[in-house]
Amino acid sequence: MKESLIHKKEEGLEKEGSKSIFGVWIYLMSDCLLFASLFATFVILRHATSGGPSGAEIFDLPFVLVETVVLLASSFTLGIATLYAHHEGSKKKVLGFISLTFILGIFFLLMEVYEFMKLIGEGYGPDRSAFLSAFFTLLGVHGLHVLFGLLWMVVLFVQIVKRGLEHRVIDRLSSLSLFWHFIDIIWIFIFTIVYLMSFV
Repeated sequence: MKESLIHKKEEGLEKEGSKSIFGVWIYLMSDCLLFASLFATFVILRHATSGGPSGAEIFDLPFVLVETVVLLASSFTLGIATLYAHHEGSKKKVLGFISLTFILGIFFLLMEVYEFMKLIGEGYGPDRSAFLSAFFTLLGVHGLHVLFGLLWMVVLFVQIVKRGLEHRVIDRLSSLSLFWHFIDIIWIFIFTIVYLMSFV
């Protein structure tokens, strides 16, 4: 009888986890529409410089390349944390890789803020041209997603410390991992469309 109740409880947790992951996929699909509209706007306005500088004149490609490597590395470390949570159940390793992911995420965000401040300081703020307005909007929205992911990471870290690697916590880690990988994919599109295409 007791084993039957435990089995039913585990089945319930698995169903709840599946619903949670499905909910994240629905959210990500809606976010795809948001970013698709921002990318479309940027592509339309990327030559609308109003006599101001183009992307090729103001973008520091090596700097952005470092940003890209940092964010991709954070996706890799979070992926490892998720694997350890699912297969090894090592709380210490999971917390360690989440911490590393958080540090890389903060570093990326600080680099993005530095780029914004540098451009604004040089007189290339969002009010300079339609091109720059579209640029700041697209990267600003992406930056807000990174910030949200970092806050989510902190909450999850606390939950793992307090509750350990129980089913619900692992499901939440999987949801966070999906969201973070999505942010990385969006950045790859930003790097290609916003930065690389400016030099073509």
